[in-house]
Amino acid sequence: MKGVLICGGTGSRLRPLTDVTNKSLLPVYDRPLIHYPLDVMLKAGIKDIAVVTGTEHVDQIANYLGSGSRFGCTFAFKVQEKAGGIAQALGLAEEFAAGDNVCAILGDNIFFDDITPAITSFEKAEGPERSRRGGHVFLKEVPDPERFGVAEIDGKLDGSFRVTGIEEKPKNPKSNLAVTGCYLYDKNCFEIIRTMKPSARGELEITDVSREYLHRQNLCATVLQKEWIDAGTFESLFRAAEMVRNRATL
Repeated sequence: MKGVLICGGTGSRLRPLTDVTNKSLLPVYDRPLIHYPLDVMLKAGIKDIAVVTGTEHVDQIANYLGSGSRFGCTFAFKVQEKAGGIAQALGLAEEFAAGDNVCAILGDNIFFDDITPAITSFEKAEGPERSRRGGHVFLKEVPDPERFGVAEIDGKLDGSFRVTGIEEKPKNPKSNLAVTGCYLYDKNCFEIIRTMKPSARGELEITDVSREYLHRQNLCATVLQKEWIDAGTFESLFRAAEMVRNRATL
């Protein structure tokens, strides 16, 4: 399995901080934010990782991460020339993935659950499970689901849930389960992305990738039990630092 760290976007909600650096390099207590999604990949044994970033501050991310040797992995860097959506950013890693499954994580997401078992199970699926492996998302109950992609789920299937519906920022959400920023896809995700059309806001939406797997009856989910933070605002970034500090001092 290959990893794809998606650190693009302008970080407009965190200006003026993001005028001087990529938001994934902003501090969360004692480490840059990018360490938290990176740790998820490393813990799951993913050693080949593509880092997708925008043109702004790409040199800072490359200088900080380097070759990957100090993390025990190898980095490749891909530049998203303009904001075209998460799915477009993932599509830039097609050649890098070379037909492997991918674990894509947004560079501003922090997971307090250990999602290693779900990732390794997806990668190692054999027999009947392999045919159902297409896509896997991670869901979290939230009080404001209209801000996120939202999923509906049905009964458990081999330790995970079957996804029965998915919408991007619906006005009237059918559940309170937000789709978080970690996506497991098989190699078919790149074929899906190549045939997608931009949404009304001119971007290739990652929700549409997951929705295609849903149409193929090949999308499952894990429901997170602990905290998950999308640290893309001043308040969520501050809260993330508090939570990491509290856990570090326990």
